[in-house]
Amino acid sequence: MIKFEQVSKIFTLPNRKVNALEKVSLSVKKGEIFGVIGFSGAGKSTLLRLVNLLERPSEGRIVVNDQDVTQIRPKELRNLRRRIGMVFQTFNLFNSRTVYGNLAYPLKLAKLPKAQIDAHVKELLQFVGLEDKADSYPEQLSGGQKQRVGIARALANSPDILICDEATSALDPETTEDILRLLKKVNEEYQITILLITHEMNVIRSICDRVAVMENGRVIEQGSVFDVFANPQTKTTKNFIRSVLNDQLSPKLLSKIREHHAGRLYRLVFRDGTTSEPVLSRATRKHNLDYNIVYGSISELQGALFGSLIVELIGADDEVNKVVEELRTTVEVREVVDHES
Repeated sequence: MIKFEQVSKIFTLPNRKVNALEKVSLSVKKGEIFGVIGFSGAGKSTLLRLVNLLERPSEGRIVVNDQDVTQIRPKELRNLRRRIGMVFQTFNLFNSRTVYGNLAYPLKLAKLPKAQIDAHVKELLQFVGLEDKADSYPEQLSGGQKQRVGIARALANSPDILICDEATSALDPETTEDILRLLKKVNEEYQITILLITHEMNVIRSICDRVAVMENGRVIEQGSVFDVFANPQTKTTKNFIRSVLNDQLSPKLLSKIREHHAGRLYRLVFRDGTTSEPVLSRATRKHNLDYNIVYGSISELQGALFGSLIVELIGADDEVNKVVEELRTTVEVREVVDHES
């Protein structure tokens, strides 16, 4: 559906060049919700603007719906852009137009008959839950309602792809959850592929299937949301995850744990349905080891339970290794080292 292949973007300023993106490669599958997360300046917004050529890459290829967008003609580009909806952080509504007028605008540009426009606007308003706001102006709406209008407008041309640029960052937590549920509904009912960027890990956790973590214009980590949450590889990713899950050990906490636990420490990750058996106690009894549960947490991840235990295994190294191998047949296990955080 969307592929970035070794994409770089360099902005030339009067006295210097800025490498906004450097050798970025990732793919977004049809029908999925793909999240890109990073701090300000990571290159997220630049990446989004390349999809429909609001910015052109300096190097690399961008393929959308089997078309190399850097090679297509102006008419083809216009057709492509009609198949891509955009949702913005600041809503970008026409303040001089009613909600109806905002939704009808792209349909009028497409020269649809008025009866068809009226019917489609009504359908969109029902979908986003704003049937009673057709005659309201943006200034009369709450932030959440404005974003619902923004989403409805992005859907007006029946796009294949929806691009969301920090769509919830201007909203309070409760409204954010409402908008995320609406985006999930868009994905499921219309089978629309969603590419979103955010600096909030809770957004990734709530609705994304896969995620890429960006830093300084590079993708430093990517994978399924569960895999990235279960086994983050970089400090930046660990910091993001720590903001929403209480299962990442800070250096200070790990040092404190080491003061009281001299044995080998392992992290056991459990996913909903992984096992209902007492795998830890069974394996340690079998190999005559003792264990301590040092730290643990449980939370919900994409509608499933996600749990993490830090355990200390006490005994001979050979027996510890055997226990670890046995546990790995059922759950994910990795050794906790002093630099893990």
